[in-house]
Amino acid sequence: MRLSIIVPVLDEAAGLAASLALLRPYRERGAEVIVVDGGSRDATPSIAAPLADRVVESSRGRSLQMNAGAAAATGEGLVFLHADTRLPEGADEAISRALASREWGRFDVAIEGRSRWLPVVAAFMNARSRLTGIATGDQALFVRRGAFDAVKGFPPIPLMEDIAFCKAMKRRGPPACLAAKVRTSGRRWERHGPLRTILLMWRLRLAYFFGADPARLAERYVPHGPR
Repeated sequence: MRLSIIVPVLDEAAGLAASLALLRPYRERGAEVIVVDGGSRDATPSIAAPLADRVVESSRGRSLQMNAGAAAATGEGLVFLHADTRLPEGADEAISRALASREWGRFDVAIEGRSRWLPVVAAFMNARSRLTGIATGDQALFVRRGAFDAVKGFPPIPLMEDIAFCKAMKRRGPPACLAAKVRTSGRRWERHGPLRTILLMWRLRLAYFFGADPARLAERYVPHGPR
């Protein structure tokens, strides 16, 4: 199965070259890498150009950018990867095996950073996603092209797009839960403190569960992390 790895970016010049260099082995084995820029004000697009198969311009917003990347993709399997997240070795083979029997899935996650709370956060994320079937974008969601198109991709909302997408996909079938870990940066948690960020995200998810407007929730979230 040919994979398209879609990386939404916004002002990621500082670490993007290193992140995209890690995807070179997948490109050599036939995957394509599509970087979707949401209007960066730094050198992100020019850095990405020689390290990706395509650089696509999109309106800002992770869901809009991921949908734009999917529209440009040619692979049968779509992999949505944050710019600060690294796939485990052999991820392409693991994804292809998983998509042979399931329509979608995700990886477990490890969060890198200085805080002693980050491994605890990751453990709770992994346990929660196994229990509920709901994953987050940090866990490198992957999906068959046909299934992605059938649910009309990510909903065009400014926050909780990953949760809404997982809910739609769960109606089609359970996810493949891969124990191999992607490794993601803890910058979002460390910027304003892990506990403070965890509590904020719990409050936002609870509010979303009870029907809060994602646009209003995004206003509360933006100061705490990049979108």
